[in-house]
Amino acid sequence: MALAPFFERAATAASQVLSEFGTAAFADRLQAHVVGIAFDGEAARSREGAATLDLTVRLLARLYPTLAIEALDDGGRERAVELRALASAINPVVDLNPDCRRATVVVCVGGSVPDTDATVLYAGSDGWIASFARSGPLGSGETSNPFGAGVTACLAAANVFRTVFRDQLVNGDLDPDLALDLRSYRPASEVTVADPLGRIDLGEAHLVGLGAIGNGAVWALARIEDAVGTLHLVDHEAVDLSNLQRYAMAGHHDIDAPKVDVAARVLGTTGLRVVRHQMSWDAYLADRGDWRLERVAVALDTAADRIAAQGSLPRWIANAWTQEGDLGVSRHGFDDGRACLACLYLPQGAVKDEDDRIAEELGMPEAQPEIRRMLQTGESVPVAFVDRIAAALRIPSGALHPFVGQPLRSFYQNAICGGVVFRLTDGEQPVKAVVPMAFQSAMAGLMLAAELVKHASGTLDAPTTITRLNLLRPIGSHLHDPRQPDVSGRCLCGDSDFRDAYRCKYPVA
Repeated sequence: MALAPFFERAATAASQVLSEFGTAAFADRLQAHVVGIAFDGEAARSREGAATLDLTVRLLARLYPTLAIEALDDGGRERAVELRALASAINPVVDLNPDCRRATVVVCVGGSVPDTDATVLYAGSDGWIASFARSGPLGSGETSNPFGAGVTACLAAANVFRTVFRDQLVNGDLDPDLALDLRSYRPASEVTVADPLGRIDLGEAHLVGLGAIGNGAVWALARIEDAVGTLHLVDHEAVDLSNLQRYAMAGHHDIDAPKVDVAARVLGTTGLRVVRHQMSWDAYLADRGDWRLERVAVALDTAADRIAAQGSLPRWIANAWTQEGDLGVSRHGFDDGRACLACLYLPQGAVKDEDDRIAEELGMPEAQPEIRRMLQTGESVPVAFVDRIAAALRIPSGALHPFVGQPLRSFYQNAICGGVVFRLTDGEQPVKAVVPMAFQSAMAGLMLAAELVKHASGTLDAPTTITRLNLLRPIGSHLHDPRQPDVSGRCLCGDSDFRDAYRCKYPVA
């Protein structure tokens, strides 16, 4: 068995949620477990079952070096071959076998029970409803709705993680049997009716940011059979190796490909008109002729970028995030008396500039003026500068030489955020940027896509501003946060000029 080539990034993510973390011990724990995925022909034939299996493999293959993918009857054998190929496309050195009897924990999809002594986690869905159980099989629905199917895959992957690392998690018990209705993010009732979605017209929509959360949204949108409208994809970056740790739709063949191209390829089978924009949001706005933005889904990384997105004054905007402690989604108008997106991200107290923060994490605060210049000009990092960083961090300089010649921001993302320094110091040099687990990012992306679809349908918009949850512990019953608008007078929505501009853009009929 072998750890994935992007293991350092996975270790970085795990270090931020596990107590008493050490890179070597983390690797040993992963290699001691066999994670199973079992299913029957019923699940393989079901549209929702097939979707759950697809995302489950996409999530588990990014972390666990040994997978047992087993078809429980003849009807699932062809699908098992396809899922093993998918796992290998994500981690080329993954160890695969067809038998779950060696597994320590098994995710089971369909109506059958696997022959194993392992902990079994049953995943099922029915339209908008995601179901999880430990007591017995759940089955999968036949609708074209991907949201329950995708969320149950995230719940299963989260419970696998809690099974393997239970002793290193605070309140990391497994979930009890549950059924979550994604329309309201409340427990599903016995009379809840499955919804096959039907025709969804997104109008003119934007997905801004195609990182890990954006990948989760793309996974869902690509599985809506009757989606129409125009979807603008906006992201200026390309896929790199470290992204594979949590980009649900990316494989090794996508490295160096523009993220908008990867997403457009995945969405190519839908009825959507997909328009690619390999540029930043600011550049896109400058290039766009029409200043009206009807529907915008934001999957950006920083508070400043989110505030800027709200400042472009879309008619409606949804935002998804992963952060230390939780993940979630928020929904916003602007001139409606509720919190706008900028209200959630107003800075409190002093905030370090990017150059100060990077200089500190590189161990060279005295080099801040030099680092600021390099960030502004985009100049490449020379060997001498890399050797100074290695000396400051007390690591072998040769380990950083593969990143020589990259722009400083890319060097920082690959060597520091990518986990190289973290590995060389066995976790003693922590990565300060939040790096979520794959199932956390995918869950946030699914929630973002669900909000886009619910808003487009005009009938399923949630009543509160924010929905948040924590996949590292059992799901609670109170997921909603109404969030009031900012009252300090600092926010965009409290500025009369911004309100007037919004009303001019979108006059009330």
